[in-house]
Amino acid sequence: MPHPRTADLEALLRALSDAGVPAIVVGGAAAVIHGAPITTQDLDIVPRLEEGDAQRLVAMLTHLDARFRPVLPGRDIVPSTEHFAAQGQLQLVTRHGPLDILCRLHDHRGYAELLPHSREIVDADLRVRVIDLDTLIEIKRSTGRARDQLALPILISLRQRADA
Repeated sequence: MPHPRTADLEALLRALSDAGVPAIVVGGAAAVIHGAPITTQDLDIVPRLEEGDAQRLVAMLTHLDARFRPVLPGRDIVPSTEHFAAQGQLQLVTRHGPLDILCRLHDHRGYAELLPHSREIVDADLRVRVIDLDTLIEIKRSTGRARDQLALPILISLRQRADA
């Protein structure tokens, strides 16, 4: 079954919530949630990986027909709990679009270290934990990636408007 090229953020966030998988939204989706007028192709999350979390996450990914991307002929790899033990980054595609699971950020921070720098956002019956704007700006500054540098002025402008 072909997977969509662009993430359905609400469907992916709802799947995480329904599966009971605690996670913090980071990256472009966090910028969008904070009100940045940008687009993103995927959902980036940092999940909690305490006892039972990886199993719930794998069950959710199985339900979403997740595969590592790029999906190539003869290379149809399904994520497993062992992939989370490596504490790396899993770039997946699901029936709701691309999902990047970052066990740790580039600066080695995981869920526990990011939790105090996040906040819960409630929209109707959906609860989403998102990285706070100051930490998102800090992360984008530190990656050195061109696309992150392009988003910085927008995020800084959002911060300045929030302070005004």
